[in-house]
Amino acid sequence: MTEPTHTLAVTRLSGNRHDIGAAHGRIHTRLIQHSLAVYAQLFHDFVGIRWEEARQEAVRFQAMIERGFPAILEEMAGIAEGAGVDVTDILTLNCRSEIALTRASGGCSAFSLQRQGRQWLAQNWDWRTDQLHNVVVLHIDGTGSVPLVSVGEAGMVGKVGMNANGIGVCLNAIRSQTCGDGLPIHVALRKILECPDWESALDVARNDRVCSPAHFLLAAGDGRAMGLEVQPGEPGRLTPQDGIVTHTNHLYAAGCQVQDFPRIDSQPRLQRLDTLLHDELATDSEVDEATLFDILSDHHNAPLSICRHFNPDQPPDERMETLFAVVMELGERRLTLRHGKPCETQDSLTVTLGRPSQR
Repeated sequence: MTEPTHTLAVTRLSGNRHDIGAAHGRIHTRLIQHSLAVYAQLFHDFVGIRWEEARQEAVRFQAMIERGFPAILEEMAGIAEGAGVDVTDILTLNCRSEIALTRASGGCSAFSLQRQGRQWLAQNWDWRTDQLHNVVVLHIDGTGSVPLVSVGEAGMVGKVGMNANGIGVCLNAIRSQTCGDGLPIHVALRKILECPDWESALDVARNDRVCSPAHFLLAAGDGRAMGLEVQPGEPGRLTPQDGIVTHTNHLYAAGCQVQDFPRIDSQPRLQRLDTLLHDELATDSEVDEATLFDILSDHHNAPLSICRHFNPDQPPDERMETLFAVVMELGERRLTLRHGKPCETQDSLTVTLGRPSQR
């Protein structure tokens, strides 16, 4: 059993882009250096390339970022300066999905749920065990930007989270050989987290596009939700059914034009999410964080379950486990995190963002 060995704290970052990045890099230098080592090994194991070759791959995405979200490059430069590493190393971390996920994808399970006027967004993040201790919670209050909280990996500019305008996003990785023009996945997630409203968040997928396929599950505090199977072309869309959108690690929107290569557990996990949310959770039942963490703790069909545990009998590239679970109540701008497997701890970290009128 792998457990966190330290208690996560919120890292508060503020100021201009460079200030935010430099503080991120300085505070999390050790974790960033460990992440670089983890991904150097992953690129070698799954793609067969050395770190220097991965850096060269990452550089080709720089022009796309300059076109779609140039300001974030200044923050990456700050992270590199603060951590004492080369800026191309930080760029490579933030393009790791585009470099490696044709061969290795995580096993995340995500859903949105509207009940009794409350909009929920939740997911497990399943990935390599050696990234467990590199999870960070960033509370970013940038000059001229909406405050946001992002749960992700040290050295990376964004992943799962929400902002003070009630916009939230979850991520499901997709294994595919498609890669084209657009923003790298984690850069696109950060741009969504900075969006002032629902339409601008959708525009990241519709107009900026995303280099490689993934699923972004968007929801807003006013009750809207949509699944977006993003890619270099027009994204596939999944609308709520009875207030629910579910997704795992395969593409299933109507008219999908991208070929993916899902693992055998993705379909069963999606079916289990649908059973738990549509069939076993009454439409008039009270829902709170504990209710949803129970769903994220489900072990049906273990070890290939929603809550995933390390299994030494699996091939090395299948040995993933749940590294964190997150539940967001977007109307209240409240994010609650359990670090590690949600079934193994009741301890949680909660971040609440004030609405714009409250700041």
